[in-house]
Amino acid sequence: MKITLRSTTTFLVASLLLLFFSYLMLEITLQYLPWRTDVAFLQLKQEELKLFYYESAFFIHVFTSMFALLAGFTQFSKAFRINYPKAHRTIGVIYVSVILFFSGPSGLIMGYHANGGFSSQLAFVLLAIIWIYSTWKAFDEARSKNFDAHRAWMIRSYALTLSAVTLRAWKWSIVQIWHPSPMDVYRLVAWLGWVLNLVVAELYLRLPEYFIRQHRG
Repeated sequence: MKITLRSTTTFLVASLLLLFFSYLMLEITLQYLPWRTDVAFLQLKQEELKLFYYESAFFIHVFTSMFALLAGFTQFSKAFRINYPKAHRTIGVIYVSVILFFSGPSGLIMGYHANGGFSSQLAFVLLAIIWIYSTWKAFDEARSKNFDAHRAWMIRSYALTLSAVTLRAWKWSIVQIWHPSPMDVYRLVAWLGWVLNLVVAELYLRLPEYFIRQHRG
């Protein structure tokens, strides 16, 4: 498998962008330490915090999702996959475990209690369900040694993992351009943050095959 300069450069640029946005997310996350429930997003969730499970779900989701974001990204480097296959598998298992047992279920709970009413709740609940399913499928295909299918499902899974970044990017952009009310922004980015990611992932997976068929036809 040939590793080109172009693919290496693309991966490095994507890595720098991910590190930048991860740093911004880390800054947001650190506001909640040491275990604060009176800052940032949680200021709006004081009623939900009275539920015995919500606080734990929130902190589990916030802190484990960061690991999923960083761990998942390493899986797309050809050089890493070829030169360090055991590390690739180990990090992959960590990524899958974090989402299936921590980030996904806690995200489902948070989605059920999302701000913005039914529209936002539906968006985040669907996100959590599809995220868990696509991650499980990626793992299951790897176990069955269907590596092309594994790669496809991993791309879908990570596209949804990136919603943590894209949601905030959309929110910032919309506020800068249109200045809508905060709740209208939230309802919009609840869908934009992950649906477009999934559309891009599907186009990335399907367009090469489409062009090959067209060329042959």
